[in-house]
Amino acid sequence: ETGLAAVYNHRLNGHKTANGERYDANRLTAAHKTLPFGTVVKVTNVKNQKMVTVRINDRGPTQAGRILDLSTAAAQELGIKPTAMAEVSTEVVGK
Repeated sequence: ETGLAAVYNHRLNGHKTANGERYDANRLTAAHKTLPFGTVVKVTNVKNQKMVTVRINDRGPTQAGRILDLSTAAAQELGIKPTAMAEVSTEVVGK
């Protein structure tokens, strides 16, 4: 899947995610609309080819056209600024 990824708002740090965990901006996690919780996904920034592996622990994004919401740590690994979005490609690599 290819599309836009955004970064979680920093104000959500510590709030519960859809699977009941607390969102931790320092962990490599993401929200996806349909992938099962616990799915491990390789995310690649299309522009700079940086990659990170994240675990799906939340539902979202709710904004049209986006495929992922990334934790702050995951976005940093991909070179995405906290208030920016980037085109990414995703590949499921495990559960």
